[in-house]
Amino acid sequence: MAVMIKRQELSVYVEHYGICLEDRDTSWMPHPFPDGYDPGVFLKPFPGRLDIRSAGHTHTAHFTVEVWDGPVAEPEGDWDERGTASLRCVSGQLRLHGTSGGPATDDVHLPQAPATWQVRLLCTGRAEVAAETLHRAADNVERYTAQFWPAA
Repeated sequence: MAVMIKRQELSVYVEHYGICLEDRDTSWMPHPFPDGYDPGVFLKPFPGRLDIRSAGHTHTAHFTVEVWDGPVAEPEGDWDERGTASLRCVSGQLRLHGTSGGPATDDVHLPQAPATWQVRLLCTGRAEVAAETLHRAADNVERYTAQFWPAA
């Protein structure tokens, strides 16, 4: 059974529906965010980054990041969206940021670097944030859980 190594709670400012988890060291990446961003795809991997399509235009989203020592089952819940991807991280730190705004207050710290990680991304609150951001900015209505474990 997999053991959780760490858990982080983060908030990120979303604009233009876009969010990214990106290696802090972008020097090796052929396309830093937002190059190639596809606003129609919930989760799209690139070398060194994961692009995420939010359901709200302008708001603050809540992110829970879990790092595990092995594959883990999907947590129970009524998830609106889910996706999986592999992510190579050279620096051991990921920045969480919107399309044009600055990064979240803290980086995501991975215990091994360089390493390739399997990532499961889950989201809830999408319909609510889509409706609310038509009229005003929302705060922590859209909630993400990102689970990381070492790729085989």
